Amino acid sequence: MSFPTERPAVWFVTGTSRGLGLELVKQLLERGEHVAATTRSSERLLAALGDGVDTTGLLPLTVDLRDEASVERAVRETTKRFGGLDVVVNNAGYGYLAAVEETSDRDVRDMLDVQVVGVWNVLRAALPVLREQHGGHIVNVSSILGLTAVPGWGLYCAGKFALEGLSEALAAEVADFGIKVTIVEPGYFRTEFLTEDSIALPAETTPHYPAIRQMVVDHLKLQGHQLGDPEKGAAAIIDQVRAGKGPLRQLLGSDAHAYATAKVEALRANLDATALTAPSTDFPSA
Repeated sequence: MSFPTERPAVWFVTGTSRGLGLELVKQLLERGEHVAATTRSSERLLAALGDGVDTTGLLPLTVDLRDEASVERAVRETTKRFGGLDVVVNNAGYGYLAAVEETSDRDVRDMLDVQVVGVWNVLRAALPVLREQHGGHIVNVSSILGLTAVPGWGLYCAGKFALEGLSEALAAEVADFGIKVTIVEPGYFRTEFLTEDSIALPAETTPHYPAIRQMVVDHLKLQGHQLGDPEKGAAAIIDQVRAGKGPLRQLLGSDAHAYATAKVEALRANLDATALTAPSTDFPSA
């Protein structure tokens, strides 16, 4: 994709009322870009932006990402208002902290509806536009917990692991159309992600996972002390899109890089340990 320089780029961003999504919208508007910002409450988005941000290039959209028709309408409104579409950022999501055993059927469906089905709805609506114009950039905001898993985050990791697999396949499918895909893998950022108003917890717990109960307490205490700066994170995402190049995965944060490095080392040890036994299940060579 050749990033437009003769006109404002058109960005479609989900999950924009807080966190990295909100910071993306602020910085994009400050740069003079056009932004279709989806949220469950446009009023909350506008309140969060405040009076100091020029919203001339903003199209706030109240969208239920789980509803395919709602997403399709939002993409149509975007192209009608701005005359096209250049960048799609799938950012909507939330945290969930519980043991796998404590996770209800409703919890699972709610999480995957947002983190997987919602992204799929956006992609199905946006890809025909990008493919027809032979260019565009899709940014899927995952997490370092989409690359490695830790206890207590099983459901969240399940959604992000799915997003990573989807993104890898998508990147190969659309490359010939001039569409680039980036998977963003943030570490802990100083947003509202770990607040009691944002992170979801199970309705019922068991006494068998005291370490996870302590993990919840520790994570709530971590709020306000995370390493990641959301302003720098949003700027890094925008800069990589504008550059039109870079690796498939964009790691954000030294903590994310450390987690990823440990994952690669563990995977390498696993591969080495099974190098001799893996071929034992093959048919004999002819």
